[in-house]
Amino acid sequence: MRIMAVCSTGLGSSFMIEMKVKEIMRDLGIDAEVEHTDLGSVTPDMADVFICTKDLADSIHAGDVISIPNITDKVAMKEKIEAYLNRN
Repeated sequence: MRIMAVCSTGLGSSFMIEMKVKEIMRDLGIDAEVEHTDLGSVTPDMADVFICTKDLADSIHAGDVISIPNITDKVAMKEKIEAYLNRN
């Protein structure tokens, strides 16, 4: 599974999301390739799912998107990821 963390500039926020998602996937025992990028660089072939804050979710037109409330709430992020995994 390929997961791409996205923020507007591809620097701090997306990197923080990437690090938390890696922890979550490791905790869940799921092998995933997790990277980060900026919103302008997103293409459908970059990942199976994109994860970003809810303010950017409507701007990603590249496939499945997991919208998180904020970048610091690991519990909410895990819940969103688990819900996505259960649907797919």
